[in-house]
Amino acid sequence: METKLIKVNPENPEPESVNLAARVIKNGGLVAFPTETVYGLGANALDEKAAFKIYQAKQRPQDNPLIVHIHSPGELEKLVSGVPRSARILMEKFWPGPLTMVLNKSGAVPYGTTGGLDTVAVRMPRHPVALALIRESGVPIAAPSANISGRPSPTAAEDVYEDLAGRVDLILDGGPCEVGVESTVLDLTGELPVILRPGGVTREELEAVLGRVELDPGLAEGQKPRSPGQKYRHYSPKARVLVVEGPVEAQVRKITELAEKLTAEGKKVGIMATAQTRRFYGTGCVLSVGDREAPLTISSNLFSVLRKFDRLGVEEVLAEGIPETGLGLAVMNRLRKAAGYNIIKLE
Repeated sequence: METKLIKVNPENPEPESVNLAARVIKNGGLVAFPTETVYGLGANALDEKAAFKIYQAKQRPQDNPLIVHIHSPGELEKLVSGVPRSARILMEKFWPGPLTMVLNKSGAVPYGTTGGLDTVAVRMPRHPVALALIRESGVPIAAPSANISGRPSPTAAEDVYEDLAGRVDLILDGGPCEVGVESTVLDLTGELPVILRPGGVTREELEAVLGRVELDPGLAEGQKPRSPGQKYRHYSPKARVLVVEGPVEAQVRKITELAEKLTAEGKKVGIMATAQTRRFYGTGCVLSVGDREAPLTISSNLFSVLRKFDRLGVEEVLAEGIPETGLGLAVMNRLRKAAGYNIIKLE
């Protein structure tokens, strides 16, 4: 398969490019497109055969549910069996935006899209290109991140091309993604709202409008995931990643010690530092992921820095942890998974 790569204006997408992409979706094909979180790999969410192509292209396990993207709140009604009051409050506050809601599905949504579950995950993205594509396609679009399963999610079109060239019909290049980590996935099917995946809408923001919101501890091995990103290894570069958590000064000392040891063993070492700490490291390939005082700079750079380490041939990545407040919760969720929970906690 030849993959077409087309640049589009991220603020005002050209109709001819959107129309071409929409025709691919209508014909059961695959289109990678930008959202405010990461690039998505899209297909007709109501066509089980089209959804299956997503799993094939990504090499993704078929019990890992897909998120369904819509272009207006009104589209939600036909995808779910009922819309609770909490969902309406959240739509008013956070849509369009990086919030996915899990609700009981209607018969219109095939099990091939939901990973065999009776629930469906739905969101309305904020990116003009994504909204234009969904609107022009005339169908909701199922779209997980546009990468090979397990790799760092793509925040630029070149990341998508690196992973999926020859596997998808078309890539719409709308420039870099703003948020850089996936949407928050919130389960609204129980008594209390439960965050299944932290993301671009923070727990604090959700609790400000809903009251108490619980954080799911994760599913035990052998259970079906209720959300993308819960069951399988995710976000991992080719290099081995170790996360060092604790007070900043202690992190710097430990990472410096480990970098010197690994370098002496002949390993090519990468250090994922922050703007505040980068100057303290003298060993290894040091990249700043962003500013500790501005977590959005870290979330927007996280996956691109992991991919850059791969391009530099780094074998071992030593990464600083950040506080789990606000967007820091989503950042640490992704970073720990990228490390396969290979973590050192310091006092």
